[in-house]
Amino acid sequence: MNEQPRLLTQASVFLPEDATWMAQAHRLAARGLYTTDPNPRVGCVLVREGELVGVGFHVQAGGPHAEVHALTQAGEKARGATAYVTLEPCSHHGKTPPCADALIAAGVSRVVVAMEDPNPQVSGKGLAKLRDAGIETAVGLMAEETARLNPGFIKRMREGLPWVRIKLAMSLDGRTAMASGESQWITGKAARLDVQRLRARSSAVLTGIGTVLSDDPSMDVRVDADFLGASAAPHQPLHAIVDARLLTPANSRILYSCDKVLIFHAPTALGCSTHYPRQVELIEVQEDNGYLGLRGVLARLAEHEVNECHVEAGSKLAGGLLETGLVDEIIVYMAPHLMGDSAHGLFHLPTLSSMRDRIGLHIEDIRPVGRDWRITARVEHE
Repeated sequence: MNEQPRLLTQASVFLPEDATWMAQAHRLAARGLYTTDPNPRVGCVLVREGELVGVGFHVQAGGPHAEVHALTQAGEKARGATAYVTLEPCSHHGKTPPCADALIAAGVSRVVVAMEDPNPQVSGKGLAKLRDAGIETAVGLMAEETARLNPGFIKRMREGLPWVRIKLAMSLDGRTAMASGESQWITGKAARLDVQRLRARSSAVLTGIGTVLSDDPSMDVRVDADFLGASAAPHQPLHAIVDARLLTPANSRILYSCDKVLIFHAPTALGCSTHYPRQVELIEVQEDNGYLGLRGVLARLAEHEVNECHVEAGSKLAGGLLETGLVDEIIVYMAPHLMGDSAHGLFHLPTLSSMRDRIGLHIEDIRPVGRDWRITARVEHE
């Protein structure tokens, strides 16, 4: 994330070995990449006198947190140990008891935390509880790693919006579909399977009515835990459709491939909504200059606990999100072929008329995926 994690003002002292153990805690946290939603991905390592005595990570929402798994494994060896946790231990009763209380009861002597909880209602309270119990705390070690694992949770807590990631497939000359609309398949099988990983880690898959009408996609996750290297079956992200006039056909495949579908429409929608299946929720969003307000769409997604919003859409919706400054990350799969001048481009951006209007990107990664190339870029927000 571009924003630096906010840390406690108390100065923290780290030991030479702390980074090694915290790195292991982050590797554990990454094992929950596809299964913890809407909770953050968190890992915990317990070390006593240089010996690893317990490890754990948050596997699924509603289940034990990382600290509880590690404490259970350590047993009595947790007493006097140092706990390395990638996110501040919780201090409140939710679906599970407070992890700060569990660490105190276990008798740990020191807790090293990568990042404070970004939730402004609870941030710092877990660490304060630990200090009040006489436990030494240190915070801020490898906070950027926690931010990379949890961009959506952090943004939702701080800004009330999800992390928006747009996925696009294009030819070498930047085209996404032929003039006729034909687009299957621009990229190869390896790239299409790689997209399944992006869907599986997301809270929601967002598309537009144009894509629904032209492609009738299902947008679901079609790989299992073994393919993802996950410890549990991946969840199906909810599906969301930007459909100002309620033109989505009731038999669209996207309506039946997950447990929850949100259709965002304008107050003046003329479409018939009486025959949608029961898993569909219609959400009215105000218009902005004749178009559905996309910030309002994302804010409502955040209310549904959407951390990471994965966008697979046409150039108009993708361009609208980018033009209004709502996109955080763009992932482009580039195929080694040319599609010509008449084919469709990546983004519809009619307001960009001069070089000074350019939207800056920071390229974070470029790597081959089968015969194609995957480019990962962050959008530079001023």
